[in-house]
Amino acid sequence: MKLHILGIAGTFMGGVAALARELGHEVSGSDQAIYPPMSTQLDTLGIRYGIGYTGNHVDADCDQVVIGNALSRGNEAVEHVLDTGMRYTSGAQWLAENVLPGRETLAVAGTHGKTTTTTILAFLLEAAGRDPGFLIGGVAEDFGVSARVGGGREFVVEADEYDTAFFDKRSKFVHYRPTVAILNNLEYDHADIFPDVQAIQRQFHHLVRTVPRRGRLIVNGEDARLAEVLAMGCWTPVETFGLEEASVAATRPFDWTARLVEPDGSRFVVLHGGQELGEVHWPLLGRHNVMNALAALAAVNAVGVAPRKVIPALARFRSVKRRMEVVGEVGHVTVYDDFAHHPTAIETTLEGLRSRVGDARIAVAMEPRSNSMRLGAHADALAPSLAQADIVVFLHRPELPWDAGKVIEAIRGDALAVADVDTMLEELRMRVFGGDHVVFMSNGGFDGAPRRFVELLKKQGVRDADA
Repeated sequence: MKLHILGIAGTFMGGVAALARELGHEVSGSDQAIYPPMSTQLDTLGIRYGIGYTGNHVDADCDQVVIGNALSRGNEAVEHVLDTGMRYTSGAQWLAENVLPGRETLAVAGTHGKTTTTTILAFLLEAAGRDPGFLIGGVAEDFGVSARVGGGREFVVEADEYDTAFFDKRSKFVHYRPTVAILNNLEYDHADIFPDVQAIQRQFHHLVRTVPRRGRLIVNGEDARLAEVLAMGCWTPVETFGLEEASVAATRPFDWTARLVEPDGSRFVVLHGGQELGEVHWPLLGRHNVMNALAALAAVNAVGVAPRKVIPALARFRSVKRRMEVVGEVGHVTVYDDFAHHPTAIETTLEGLRSRVGDARIAVAMEPRSNSMRLGAHADALAPSLAQADIVVFLHRPELPWDAGKVIEAIRGDALAVADVDTMLEELRMRVFGGDHVVFMSNGGFDGAPRRFVELLKKQGVRDADA
């Protein structure tokens, strides 16, 4: 079959493209902007793509067009597909019809941590010899791709609550009908489509309704909003997870707990039903990543993998590109690229880094790139989320519809707003000294800023703190 994918540079749709190509389909695509790591994956797979949304990119003999949820009516390519009467579907529906039948689907849902948890889960199944298929919203370092069909029984999918397509406003995850579903956390997000957190809870309950009674729900026991979702009705066995101190304080102890050995989350003991299963010593940081690992271990246990056997494998886990990915170190300045999209994710990421680096200075280059961020839905929470940063350079592009001044004023450290990436890089260079850690936070392309900053430091050098 000949497929064209509209929105092919998105992490989900790029994964759909990879799966379709692996299944033997002829695949092409188009998007308004294509950048690494997805452009690299598409180039490696030899998938042809065009820049911009126009009907000219869609071959007349195309059998089906797969339309991403970023496209809406009025888009030239969408109008061309409708006018010519081409067959079309959504990425989530294509996955449900062409990849998931006959598989045991493990779905990872939550406001934060979906990509990392999905990757950990696929990695653990691989370590157990299960050869899982997967679709991850990012390129997994340990696999080198964001998606593969796999030869095993299990298929792991990052289950997003964002809507499916312009013609299907249900959350994408209702298409997947998982046997095992992880509910990692639930906060308000996606202000462009959800009026309030209760609307998101209803979508999560739609997912809960699809999990069979022979399956398993793996639920963050620390999250009150998820408890409210389950209270709407639940027909599947539930296992909870959380940190040990939270479990002790809970009405009912969690089924899966972690005892921190190092405060930065790099070492922790895993317990199930109060019994120690082993100690994890891995390269990831932060309480949030400990929670992600707990959820993944509970999920593999639900499909018959003994956690004791795969816990040691986490020592070599390398995570996902753009999740606190170290892109370079110049003059003892370490530069990270992080896919930040929500204040809670920003806060937990920086707390993890602070636990690791101690008193060393942390500089943050922040781009409010998600729809919710650009709408200003999280503006009040941004400054508190940056409390661990000593320096913040905030990218306030001219098209941003809200004033960043109040955010800048509320940040405790050295903070300023700039209008473009070139100015941001120069302002950072003038403020950074040897020993500092610089984190670029955006869920967009950020004009290649992290790697450009590394090159700028190599060219201009790192300033002396005593200068």
